Amino acid sequence: MALPEMMRAVEITQAGGPDVLQSTQAPVPAPRHGEVLIKLAYAGVNRPDALQRAGLYNPPKGASPLPGLEGAGTIAAIGDGVVGVNIGDEVCALLPGGGYAEYVRAPAAHCLPIPNGLNMAQSAALPETFFTVYSNVVMRGALQAGERFLVHGGSSGIGTTAIQLASALGARVFATAGSAEKCSACLSLGAEQAVNYREADFVDVMKAEGGADLILDMVGGDYLPRNLRALADDGRLVQIAFLQGPKVAVNFAQVMMRRLTITGSTLRPQSDLAKAAIATELKQRIWPLIEAGRIAPVMDSEFALEDAAKAHAHMESSAHIGKIVLKV
Repeated sequence: MALPEMMRAVEITQAGGPDVLQSTQAPVPAPRHGEVLIKLAYAGVNRPDALQRAGLYNPPKGASPLPGLEGAGTIAAIGDGVVGVNIGDEVCALLPGGGYAEYVRAPAAHCLPIPNGLNMAQSAALPETFFTVYSNVVMRGALQAGERFLVHGGSSGIGTTAIQLASALGARVFATAGSAEKCSACLSLGAEQAVNYREADFVDVMKAEGGADLILDMVGGDYLPRNLRALADDGRLVQIAFLQGPKVAVNFAQVMMRRLTITGSTLRPQSDLAKAAIATELKQRIWPLIEAGRIAPVMDSEFALEDAAKAHAHMESSAHIGKIVLKV
């Protein structure tokens, strides 16, 4: 297909609040070796985008300075060394950055087909959360059927994905959320119990159940020692973000005596090969569950690309349940 020289995009003009996101014109990027160029229909909005906008999360070397870590669209051009995809294919992709634009380049190995039964908007909401949840809950956290799994922020994009995925894999799922409405959403997705953290202590709830075998947390701060108390013996804590800060005092005696495991990861800095391995497992194990209707992205709202600032303000209000996308 014929490609323009320039494209619509949203840039970060300086570190700050949502209003620093401004519409601009940018050159259409050319795919490099092993990459494809995608003409985006939708882009996902995620917490790391807001961190980058605030000046707290710099893009990796060689990545686009434009925000945006996931999207869905049509392959418009192919770089050298690419096999398995063709121009015109409809895909969703994990992006190194640059998703707030009409065109974005991505490693071909990080692209996945649009699942049968899902539209472009839903598919754009898949990669960032599914790569993150699967790699941390299944690959790193080693969740097994029958285990007790707790996810914090159960109504977020990560949370709604984790509840469904863990439930589909046969785990007993517990979640925390900040309102009755959000707790109800967690229950509807497969959690057997949702704890309103404004009214109850998740530590007490999990201890009454025998403790969590695995906890997925993005809160950090004073949640870390509480998570350790909520774990069963030999339990695992996987940390993927620190919304309340990365530093806290921890008594490691209980870690040793109860044989607890503390681990974690961030997705963006991982190698292209590591992300390709996650993509392969998602296509083999999770895409069939999506196409069977057992898992689906929970969609909160849609904004125009030019309204990215409004999308960020909505996300940071924590009023949303599920995913926010930009229509490109």
